[in-house]
Amino acid sequence: MPGHWLLARLGKRVLRPGGRELTEHLLDDADLAGADVLEIAPGLGRTAVRILEHDPRSYIGIESDPAAAALTATAIGARGRVVAGTAEDTGLADASVEVVIGEAMLTLQSDRAKTNIVAEVSRLLGPGGRYAIHELALQPDTMPDEDKAEIRKALAQSIRVNARPLTASEWKHLVEQAGFTVRMVRFAPMTLLRLRRLISDEGLWRTVRFVGNVARDRGARSRILSMRSTFRKYREHLVAIELVAVKGAGDRP
Repeated sequence: MPGHWLLARLGKRVLRPGGRELTEHLLDDADLAGADVLEIAPGLGRTAVRILEHDPRSYIGIESDPAAAALTATAIGARGRVVAGTAEDTGLADASVEVVIGEAMLTLQSDRAKTNIVAEVSRLLGPGGRYAIHELALQPDTMPDEDKAEIRKALAQSIRVNARPLTASEWKHLVEQAGFTVRMVRFAPMTLLRLRRLISDEGLWRTVRFVGNVARDRGARSRILSMRSTFRKYREHLVAIELVAVKGAGDRP
């Protein structure tokens, strides 16, 4: 089971590398009020609910996992819709949305898939459309390739997903080569499994339940401790990044 779904099974609801706080910044910076919003891979639907609190004109979630799609559909009710599709082939019309949101999804894709997904997002947005992502990043920008490979291998082994985080400059280049102009970059510590972050993201009661569930499940406990150990080992080189980009030069500040 991929690490993020294991965490969800054990009761963790906030699964983004920068936690709830960076997601809030992302949604504020994307300027969602009155916009047609698409979220790619909404997962448990928590961000979808927060998006709807910003009063968009419409909300669509694109999800390839039927179980995740059902969770998001339940979370949003009649306030939006969830469509079966992939990030590389959404099936939606050209220039059909004004904002695209993606969190902790591009990190899990190959370099080729990343490029294809960003190209699909560009197709979906008209001039001035906003693309807002919240992902895992490597630092510093000057990190040697062999160090990047080591960290990516360690992450893949611990979370059971072929994670390929990029440096901040590489994330910027990824969207810029597809015709976007980067308007906002924020960073947050990658402290997903630290107690202070758990309480901040989940609240005290959910944190107690999560810790209890981990303690009672020997196999899960081993996996979680391995993930936490990997995050701690590379804590100086792992960071959460928010990036908001506008299609074309744009007139938006």
